[in-house]
Amino acid sequence: MAIPNPVQFLGNPGSPYTRKMLALLRYRRIPHTPIWKDPGNIDPTNPLEKMGIEKPKPVLLPTFLLPDESSGEMKAVCDSTPIIRRLEQEVDGRNVVPPDPAMSFINFLLEDFGDEWCTKYMFHYRWHFEADIDNAGTLLPLGMNISLKPEDLEMMKDYISKRQIERLYVVGSNNETAPIIDASYKRFLQAMEKHLQNVPFLMGNRPSSSDFAIYGQLTQLVGFDPTPRKIALEVSPRTAVWVSLIEDQSGLEISNDDWKSFSEAKTSLKEILNEVGKVYVPALLANSLAVNENKESWETQIDGATWQQPTFKYQAKCLEWIRDEYAKLPEQSKVEVNDLLSGTGCEALFI
Repeated sequence: MAIPNPVQFLGNPGSPYTRKMLALLRYRRIPHTPIWKDPGNIDPTNPLEKMGIEKPKPVLLPTFLLPDESSGEMKAVCDSTPIIRRLEQEVDGRNVVPPDPAMSFINFLLEDFGDEWCTKYMFHYRWHFEADIDNAGTLLPLGMNISLKPEDLEMMKDYISKRQIERLYVVGSNNETAPIIDASYKRFLQAMEKHLQNVPFLMGNRPSSSDFAIYGQLTQLVGFDPTPRKIALEVSPRTAVWVSLIEDQSGLEISNDDWKSFSEAKTSLKEILNEVGKVYVPALLANSLAVNENKESWETQIDGATWQQPTFKYQAKCLEWIRDEYAKLPEQSKVEVNDLLSGTGCEALFI
């Protein structure tokens, strides 16, 4: 079914996935209407309520209103990666998935890293340090209702802060893992600083879906939360500026020549992939094993220290999807990917 014109979605500026998709729609010049509402709220002005559309399960941001590919009826969907792939198929021009199979796979892996590991940076810094807790607790309620009365703002600040701090364990953030997250964030920024000295985007001279995934998390780390912003400005000023540039690339004129060839791109991507292999891959593997064994939590060694957190079924699906993308590669592309991933720790995904 045809994509609506404009595309409607419900989101919040404080949601990194909302920012991911908003920037992507701008870049692709796809007409869109952002609606700054929580799709989970019962509200007569909520488009889901007005149109009689069932809320997605679970309710996440952003929530897109798209026709079901089978029935054609409008449906609420909220997983950004498959939405991006659907837009790739149904909207011509300014694509964000590289045409080269090997580059496409690396892009997929880095998009997943952005969505599923970089969000640990974001959630950790926002709710681990007092200055960040105070900042987010004050500003996030105002993002929902700018006209909140002072007493209501204080009540919402206490409620949101308490709820989110109590949920830190879900992403594995605690006093023991804090040094792991901090070291990973700084190494990632260092790798980005080096990469951006060569090309302005991850896959070359035009943005890819992995750029938008990582950008989404960094909008909060660089643009909202004080502690990780200070770190970013010290470690990678290029990344801080990159975030402001990615926000709206609708004016960028592109050509297919702007995608770097695999041989050109692999040198500067190696350090970023080293970080993926060091921290995200062991988490993916341990989580998948726990899901298969019906365990409620898992524990493994990440960067030389013990990491423990609840099992997350969605990330077991992420591992399956990564392996599916790898299995679909032509043999020569597998050879190229294997060569790039060798020694990064990412090769463990396919053993």
